Amino acid sequence: MKNLRLFHLAWPIFIETALFMLLGFVDVFVLSRYDDLAASSVNTANQAVSIITIVFTVISGASAVLISQYLGAEKRESASRIAALSIVFNFVTGLIASIIILVFSKNILSFIGARGKVLEFSSMYLSVVGGFLFLQAVMSSMAVIVRNHGLTKISMYVTVGMNLINTTLDIVLVLGLFGLPKMGVMGVAVATTFSRILGTVVLALFLFKKVESPSIFRLLKPVPFSDVRDMIKIGVPSALETFLYNLSQLVITSIVLNYLSEAELITKTYVHNITMFFYIFSVSIGQASQIITGHLVGAKKADEAYSRGLRSYRYALAITLTIALTGALFRYQLIGIFTSDPEVINFGANILLLNIVLEFGRATNLVLIACLRGAGDVIYPTGCAIFSMWAISVFGSYLLAVVFGMGIYGLWIALAADECFRGIMMIIRWKGGKWKTKRVVTDN
Repeated sequence: MKNLRLFHLAWPIFIETALFMLLGFVDVFVLSRYDDLAASSVNTANQAVSIITIVFTVISGASAVLISQYLGAEKRESASRIAALSIVFNFVTGLIASIIILVFSKNILSFIGARGKVLEFSSMYLSVVGGFLFLQAVMSSMAVIVRNHGLTKISMYVTVGMNLINTTLDIVLVLGLFGLPKMGVMGVAVATTFSRILGTVVLALFLFKKVESPSIFRLLKPVPFSDVRDMIKIGVPSALETFLYNLSQLVITSIVLNYLSEAELITKTYVHNITMFFYIFSVSIGQASQIITGHLVGAKKADEAYSRGLRSYRYALAITLTIALTGALFRYQLIGIFTSDPEVINFGANILLLNIVLEFGRATNLVLIACLRGAGDVIYPTGCAIFSMWAISVFGSYLLAVVFGMGIYGLWIALAADECFRGIMMIIRWKGGKWKTKRVVTDN
């Protein structure tokens, strides 16, 4: 088994995640110079996309666990078979999802409460980006394969290239530079799609030249039903947790669209894009920890996985809270990047103070849930998510924001309570050690 070090794996994932988030940030930032509602519309459309792409995480998430455990157990062919299965499955489901979005984009957006200009802008964006969603599905599988072989720098380089292309095209197409017409939302959609096409091609070329051979697809004959069963057993609970999170966020967005003011909708969009950069360290450390945990559990080194998981969590928590506190200190300046509207700035500045508590829970979840998944323990986090996201996050948001009239402040209090409750439950689970019995790879 390779000697996998946390920060050796985590720093490329951090840069990749930061740049991937920056793709969305740049979209919103450039559109904020075009129209505030256009910026909020793209954010709304992306939440709808997030729900549909959950199906990709069923296989990508499961393949991450299985590939890392098989590599830890030194079963290279089994890891390659899982890789092939992941790519094929995600390509097929991605194609189906693209067709569904193309046909029902307006219906989906209307269902979550988009109206008027928001519906017009968001459906325009979704019809283009959603139509090429299969690219995101394939990229998801390929990135997981490359990362779990310890080559986290590769997907980082691909994301750097995508970011440069997306940012350049955003500025040129949205704002209509060099004599081109101002394309607005359609410009963002074209930029996003074109950068994904190039990213998929480059990542595929590297994967099949340096990591795997195209011949791995022969390993799918006969169909490896035992692998499919393992992937479903691991992937469905993991995906269900992600699905419930994104669905809860969609319902909360619907609450904002239907009950809160336009200023609060815009505030939520801008704060969301700022706070993404608060927790990227936790995301990267969590993903690196999942790889390490999977390798160690596959190699039957559960005690080492336990101590390294706790150490990773402490690093993530310290870094995230430091960033959140810094963000709170410069809260007015951060919101002012997007808008000069005093109402939105005031809302956003106050939310960034409340957000400190939320980041404590989120950092805990991002790292420890990733460690539990790497060990093959996927049912417990999902069970906690089902209760917490709906009883605390969704119901709490409606109760505090609408019934008690606390608006966006009530919404953020509910979100923080959800993250903190689940964070405490994950600490209890990791320290309890029951995950040590959930190893997926057998010795046969």
